[in-house]
Amino acid sequence: MYVVCVEFEIVPSQLENFIGAMRKNAAQSFADEAGCQQFDICQGPQNPNNIFLYEIYDDEAAFEAHKAAPHYHEFNYAIDGMVVKKSVRFLQNISHHA
Repeated sequence: MYVVCVEFEIVPSQLENFIGAMRKNAAQSFADEAGCQQFDICQGPQNPNNIFLYEIYDDEAAFEAHKAAPHYHEFNYAIDGMVVKKSVRFLQNISHHA
């Protein structure tokens, strides 16, 4: 499994709009992409403007398909100007390997 962790710092006045757009993107990813196994949106309790995504895909190709999906491009357009900072990490889930 291919794990993608994304951390966003959101402009405070745009937080509600960002979360709405992110929920739509996550729901469409999970519903429409066979290779998307999990798409969690998490919010920092001490800093609500900190949004963390935990996404699991079958493999790197499934993640590349996610980035090519129309809803992904729609999401990126919708959040233009809302993000102060973004960092992305890619990991392999080795929990179930022998």
